[in-house]
Amino acid sequence: MTITRRQALQLAGAAGALAAMGLPARAQADTDTLRMGIAARGPRHSDPNLTTQGSDNWATEQMYEQLVRPEDGDFAVTPDQYKPTLATSWTSTPDARGWTFQLRPGVQFHKGYGEMTSDDVVYSFKRAMNEGTNRTILSNIEDVVANGPLEVTMTLKKPDPLFLGTSAFNNNTSIVSRKAAEEMGERFATDAVGTGPYELVSFASESGTKLKRHEGYWGEKAKIGNIENVYIADTTARTLALLAGNIDIMEAVRAPGWVDSMKGRDPTLVFDMTVPGSFNTLHVNLTRPPFDQLKVRQALMHAIDREAVSQALAPMGGVLAGLQPANFPAGFTTDQLPEELRYPHDPERARALLAEAGFPDGISFSSLCSQREDYASTMLIVQEQLRLAGFNMDLRMMDHTAYHADNRSDKNTLAMHSSSYPPIPTQIYFQQLSSQSEVKGDGSGGGNYSHYGTAMPGIDGLLEQALNSTTYDDYVKACSQIELQVLRDLPLIGLSTLSFTTARSGRVDLGYPVKSGYARWRFHRATKSA
Repeated sequence: MTITRRQALQLAGAAGALAAMGLPARAQADTDTLRMGIAARGPRHSDPNLTTQGSDNWATEQMYEQLVRPEDGDFAVTPDQYKPTLATSWTSTPDARGWTFQLRPGVQFHKGYGEMTSDDVVYSFKRAMNEGTNRTILSNIEDVVANGPLEVTMTLKKPDPLFLGTSAFNNNTSIVSRKAAEEMGERFATDAVGTGPYELVSFASESGTKLKRHEGYWGEKAKIGNIENVYIADTTARTLALLAGNIDIMEAVRAPGWVDSMKGRDPTLVFDMTVPGSFNTLHVNLTRPPFDQLKVRQALMHAIDREAVSQALAPMGGVLAGLQPANFPAGFTTDQLPEELRYPHDPERARALLAEAGFPDGISFSSLCSQREDYASTMLIVQEQLRLAGFNMDLRMMDHTAYHADNRSDKNTLAMHSSSYPPIPTQIYFQQLSSQSEVKGDGSGGGNYSHYGTAMPGIDGLLEQALNSTTYDDYVKACSQIELQVLRDLPLIGLSTLSFTTARSGRVDLGYPVKSGYARWRFHRATKSA
């Protein structure tokens, strides 16, 4: 591999990050340490109730556990796919409002904080409900009570047949030691105590975190003794660190051609990808003429070649026929949709619809776009597709953080958004379509950048029906109706999915395949050869 002077300087920067953690620059020889290169400047929290930076969850995923979990490397698509973890069994009432969990005996907290009991579970849930970063979703929990040292009952305000996915398997409801939290106070934010296969050794806000095997773990102990999360924000430096063997695995760059380029530089690298990964959506601001006209929005749909968008991002990109991936509850393939809701790519049809709406010469408008690779590459493709169909979109590139701030202040016309979601359809509906989440000019609103449900009738009634369903089947039926209505009204367009991806050394075996799931996975089954 030939390295330029600029790349050598960036690699030196990566080595500096390693040195700041007291780590040697070469990772290959140490088979009992796994080094993860993380795409951020430094960790913020190790407390799962506080993490807002997704990259920090690579550490929390190793240190904490919930009552239930899906299989490693996957999502649980239906409730029966959740596996006993800190709970050994559970039951629910017929109305799906009462959930009782039997807890696993003998589970030991890190750092000698003793055995987990129902008191720790009640404390962890109430703490998440009152102080956590996901309080909106957890607001359906009315109460959590201990029935004894190893039994907990949760009562809900409304039915939730998917409670295991919405609340029980949730980063915020990871079980922490009440004793440790109360003793440590504010220090708990960066020195938290869980039950997972790894425990925290050190937290350095400028460089990363070190973890070691939890020798008192209730299950099969981690195979690799140490995990080191090295924060290397610069994309090139992180890439070179992996190619040079300074780290074993890295958060990948989700941009066209990156995977193929890496394979060309080191064919022994292994790439792990979640499917679907992020949901890339496009909000149409219904308060900005002429996008308040349905025919203009229909023209927009025919102008965008969603298949081409996903292919451009291959092998990470996937196609969305609606808002949910086809393998998720309420998801459709294109062939399963009514013909009038398929919107095949047809620039001429788009131009005809614009003419019918009173714009025979097309439409010119401006939109904001993040400079981040996945946002910029997707929207530049969309910009060219729209141009061929009579839409002249002036893209104004800006810093990623500023972009989100402007979206939250209702300053965009076509706002792309990218988020990962579990197979719980109502989460994206609530966050991006509900009138309760309508964006506000002062930044106090939510992520419904289209003003759907206020600028025009929305899906609030169907969403309420889904959220009050007492059976999984009824829930899916209501969500399917939401999918169809959104395709009729077009306030929000499903552009593509984009797999969250890591690249790892061929010497590292995770111990399981990565199929789906959140943008993080556990390392307790991983092995590393010399």
